[in-house]
Amino acid sequence: MRIYNYKKGTARRVAIEDDKELVDPIDALGGQRKLAARDRDALADTISFIESGDRGLRLARKAIRESRGNGKGRRSLTRATLFAPLEPAVILCSGENYWDHRDEKPVVEGKEPEFFIKLQQCANGPYDDIVYEPRITRKLDYETELAIVIGKGGRHIAKRDAMKHIFGFTVMNDVTARDRQVKMRPDGTSQYALGPGKNFDTSAPLGPCIVTTDELGNPQRLALRTWVNDELRQNNTTAMMIWNVRELVHFFSGFVTLKPGSVISTGTPGGTAWGTDPELGGRGARAEREDIALAGGYLKVGDVVTCEVEGIGRLRASVVLSGHSRRKASAGTRPARDRRV
Repeated sequence: MRIYNYKKGTARRVAIEDDKELVDPIDALGGQRKLAARDRDALADTISFIESGDRGLRLARKAIRESRGNGKGRRSLTRATLFAPLEPAVILCSGENYWDHRDEKPVVEGKEPEFFIKLQQCANGPYDDIVYEPRITRKLDYETELAIVIGKGGRHIAKRDAMKHIFGFTVMNDVTARDRQVKMRPDGTSQYALGPGKNFDTSAPLGPCIVTTDELGNPQRLALRTWVNDELRQNNTTAMMIWNVRELVHFFSGFVTLKPGSVISTGTPGGTAWGTDPELGGRGARAEREDIALAGGYLKVGDVVTCEVEGIGRLRASVVLSGHSRRKASAGTRPARDRRV
């Protein structure tokens, strides 16, 4: 199943994809007044839908069946204005999780995944602009990542049980201010500041949808690619993660209780612009690769960044100067319940 958030009037509504169309379960099932209170709650927003478990999935399947017969609640997916499929209070992020990304940058030793967060304010729709603000950074970079969406909450989740706690997956672009993230010392070592390097407006595009685990299949066999304009910059597979999906769920649940709708981003492979920046310790590890283009610099105004994870879809964003952003879904209502971890 593929779950979206789309704009209906001034509201944000949950929708399910069926035959390349969106089905709004509330409309397909006759509207709010015909739904039982628990069903209305389950369809109120994405996190409520996830939290409701089987109830939400049954309602979605029923809505698809009925809409096929009567045509109610169906809308063009290509014409819909999409929000991020969810906006959790924080996004738990793993860095340093692909060997080829480690090889292209300053070495950070560690026996556990790198752990940082992105705040809810960073979330951006799948086709909204990425804002370039020179006061924040002059070295704006891209990172295509597979993101885990938790379905069943828990703490200290065993690796063998991790998949039972995953609702589905989405795509995230971990947009990064490299000159805020890393400072080089005179001896060639580096100092990291992941808070300011990772948290600023529009730095976490998400979407275009959440794909449930049963539809996506094995999350460790997915192609992952990034284009800047027409240049392929990242080209790898999730099979090359250092810590896999199960291990990351286990790791993060050891620190905080994961809740329905919690998001864990799993890191990016090599091919970033950072890898070609000697001022910040970039080591050019991609020079021997012929399948991707070596970045000629960081993102600049006018660039178009496309992030793809196989089986889920693509994010596509134009880079615009601060004050010129056109966030297509910004007028929509953000449900209060979409603010949880």
